[in-house]
Amino acid sequence: MDAHEVERARAKLALFVADVFASVPRKDQRAKGDCYLRGLMLDGRRKSIQPMAERLPDGNEQNLQQFVNQSTWDPVPVRRRIVQRMVPQIGPDAWAVDDVSFPKDGKMSVAVARQYCGALGKRANCQVAVSVHAVSDAASCPLQWRLFVPQEWAHDEVRRRKAGIPEDIGHREKWRLALDIFDELAGWGMVAPVVVADAGYGQNADFRAGLSERGIGYVVAIRSDVTVHPHDARPIAPAWSGNGRRPQPRYRDKPSSASVLAAGHGRQAFSEVAWREGSRGPMRSHFLALRVRPAGVRARRLAQAAATQEGSWDGVLPEVTLLVEWPEGADAPTDYWLSNLPENTPLAELVRLAKIRWRIEHDYRELKHGLGLDHFEGRSWTGWHHHVTLVTAAHAFLTEQRLAPKADTADSPSTRSSTPSRTC
Repeated sequence: MDAHEVERARAKLALFVADVFASVPRKDQRAKGDCYLRGLMLDGRRKSIQPMAERLPDGNEQNLQQFVNQSTWDPVPVRRRIVQRMVPQIGPDAWAVDDVSFPKDGKMSVAVARQYCGALGKRANCQVAVSVHAVSDAASCPLQWRLFVPQEWAHDEVRRRKAGIPEDIGHREKWRLALDIFDELAGWGMVAPVVVADAGYGQNADFRAGLSERGIGYVVAIRSDVTVHPHDARPIAPAWSGNGRRPQPRYRDKPSSASVLAAGHGRQAFSEVAWREGSRGPMRSHFLALRVRPAGVRARRLAQAAATQEGSWDGVLPEVTLLVEWPEGADAPTDYWLSNLPENTPLAELVRLAKIRWRIEHDYRELKHGLGLDHFEGRSWTGWHHHVTLVTAAHAFLTEQRLAPKADTADSPSTRSSTPSRTC
């Protein structure tokens, strides 16, 4: 947005800030929040505090630094109000889980470590955050964030103290952080319609089991080497000799990989499905849905633990749907998903949900390139969470303006350049 567009939106933004930042106790802090949001939305390559303050007529670098990095206002109620405000407007078809990385120099920025950095496509020095987004075919927005604390920070008292990491925050796997977010959102009265995620999460049997335990449906990507049994396979208990413990039921045949099982059905078993309109017309490919039972040591142990809580285990692994894509011109299937949605879920609906994750790529483009999500230069836990909350608020405000009838707020630069025919 240029300066004229930001000025035109001032009245609407003031009402938005008054509502979303109502939990912030001081009037001057709310005013700084309004100022910071305008700085994030205003055109400019860099959205760190100094250049934003220079571009704003009422920008004061020292005041904004204090508001973001030292002020004690709680970002959680602000995010909660954003969620309560945005979910009804978006009417999400799914919640999408992902993580985003922030390349960093040095080792003192909170939770920074040498780890896989998606922004660079390799291991590098960076921060990583887990996010959950409400998504539909027409709009999306982040609901909540968790900063991933690497193992090396768990007991590094010097860095933890300098970064201001709370004592009760330690290392926690990303899939657990995602489940924590679902639990927090549930405490806010928000129910996930369906969860979608890439293979980094979908591959994890514990993550899938955690969703099922919470009664949450999912359509999650997996790698082609995940092993499964056909749905009609049944475990058989070997004959008991009369000595020792009775042998547990086992599947007689070894499981096969998802790729082998899918390819064995042949291309003729795949049906053409269109899932949304792209910039060049309907997006189509060929898909097959199979009922399977995920195998592997961890899947077996989780199934056994769940069953023994209610009684004895008969050795039967839970049944889910394997969704497979075989694009035109490909020599073999290319993409795979697992879903615990009801068996009678239409193939077209499974495909639509599997593919709906494109919306969060749209979010990240706007959050990063348009609103400076990764431009924060502070090092503290407090500063990072304040900045991310403010960026989320700016994104929510712009999304509201685009969803509003006869919206007069221009799309951000990242939105203008996006390829899908529908804007956020």
